[in-house]
Amino acid sequence: MTRTATFADVLRARAGDSRTALVFEDRSWTWDEVVQESAVRAAALADLVPHPEGRQVHVGVLLENVPDFVFWIGAGALAGAVVVGINASRSGVEIARDVRHADVDVIVTETRLAHLLEGTDHGIAADRVLDIDSPRYAELVTAYRGASMPSVLPDPDDIALLLFSSGSTGAPKAVIVGQGRLGTLVEALVERTRMRPDSVAYLCMPLFHGNAVMLNLATAMRVGATVVLRRKFSASAFGPDVHRHGVTFVNYVGRALSYVLSRPEDPRDRDSTLELAFGTEASEADIARFSERFGCEVVEGYGMSEGVLRINRTPETPSGALGLPAGTVDVRILDEATGQECPRATFDASGRLVDPAAVGQIVAVGAARTFEGYYKNPEAMADRVRGDDFWTGDLGYRDADGFFYFAGRSSDWLRVDSENFAAAPVERVLQRFPGVLAAPVYAVPDPRTGDQVMCTLELEPGATFDPAAFGAFLAAQPDMGAKWWPSFVRITERLPLTGSNKVDKAPLRAAAWHTDDPVFARVGRTADYEPLDDSAREAIAADFGSHGRAALLPVG
Repeated sequence: MTRTATFADVLRARAGDSRTALVFEDRSWTWDEVVQESAVRAAALADLVPHPEGRQVHVGVLLENVPDFVFWIGAGALAGAVVVGINASRSGVEIARDVRHADVDVIVTETRLAHLLEGTDHGIAADRVLDIDSPRYAELVTAYRGASMPSVLPDPDDIALLLFSSGSTGAPKAVIVGQGRLGTLVEALVERTRMRPDSVAYLCMPLFHGNAVMLNLATAMRVGATVVLRRKFSASAFGPDVHRHGVTFVNYVGRALSYVLSRPEDPRDRDSTLELAFGTEASEADIARFSERFGCEVVEGYGMSEGVLRINRTPETPSGALGLPAGTVDVRILDEATGQECPRATFDASGRLVDPAAVGQIVAVGAARTFEGYYKNPEAMADRVRGDDFWTGDLGYRDADGFFYFAGRSSDWLRVDSENFAAAPVERVLQRFPGVLAAPVYAVPDPRTGDQVMCTLELEPGATFDPAAFGAFLAAQPDMGAKWWPSFVRITERLPLTGSNKVDKAPLRAAAWHTDDPVFARVGRTADYEPLDDSAREAIAADFGSHGRAALLPVG
């Protein structure tokens, strides 16, 4: 029986490879050197942490995108240890919770992030917190220089990574990624990302997120391509880095393309070396603009760190659609209440969804067996795995030809005047308003019943918000539903983001109209919007009280 390939096999195959593997600032490493650095840390780990009874060693990595992050991912693969990516954008208390939940045995961090561990109950002894900028760490690496790769190969069923979800819809969940799954998945992703030995992959998305590891680092490792590593995403550095290093591939999540497009165009952009940008959650407008600006192809796909299913665009995919499921996975749209399949979506002449009942949760029917699970989280498991089916937690709808559309997270349902609808179609309309970079839509409570629509607009640099023009624009959109009009419009300089660059709606919902940012309120059911002042906020509070819904009033 043929042994299933592991992620460790992918790394071991690069031993002796003299091609450039990693470029960071003014330094570079060959793939053979990356394997050696990984072996050094694997040997140090074996002596530093006695093997816990009944489980693998868990290494928490609290680093920005620096070479040592790559080396520790490699060390975990070789040693059969679990690498736990720790989101540096979270608070110290939240990080401590993640560390305890993931049974971390040793933490690797850096001086600029070490303060996040101070004064918190993370439970890790001081001698097991390794600061890569410290003399102690340098001595540790030197002591094991020249170490051989471990003689024992990890089992395909061993855990390779624990990847915390973005947490945009609740407490992050630690997704289990096995050695075998990652080793096998890489083969398919190499083809999907068109990675070649001569490719130059730009890695600016955070390495604690599955998108960066799976779509970029692991695929480049599999073929021996070059990875240009940047500490963190920078819109101003993106173009110069592409031109300096001859970048051919980039992965992205969330708002990245939009931020790049907000920067002044470089005359070199049109003739750039960039061939493919592969990611998720970019708007149709940003995809078109980015593709034109850099002369490259932009491929959007729907996927999850949990694996199970992927939906990819095809040449026939309609504008605004996700595409069709990859492979043979049976993907359907199911009603969250009944579990029955939702009717296929139909659209009016303007392209607006006619029947809201077409919106349901995206479900991989019969595919729950392929999900490796959430670490120590039976509640989350029960929410995702229902019988033989895997429920994604994401809303969508499907047209008559079978193409899938994204409609937001399961928490993105709004109910206005007894009509249920999802946030994503509303956002697609608002994002067409000139000068808008992003327009997340979310529910805030209505003083009488149900919800009101609120949006927050982040504008392009130099753009200003004209409430009259905004109202006139909405009135002119043929696909703008009558119930979709925002009751409140907040204007902000910078939207809150999760560590993986997705818009974090939780703080927006919590603040509602209680914010120092400018907020405009719709005047009745007209197209007029006027600034919301303190007296108006007091009147809203009184309205909640008079209808017995004071408990639902946002407090900011």
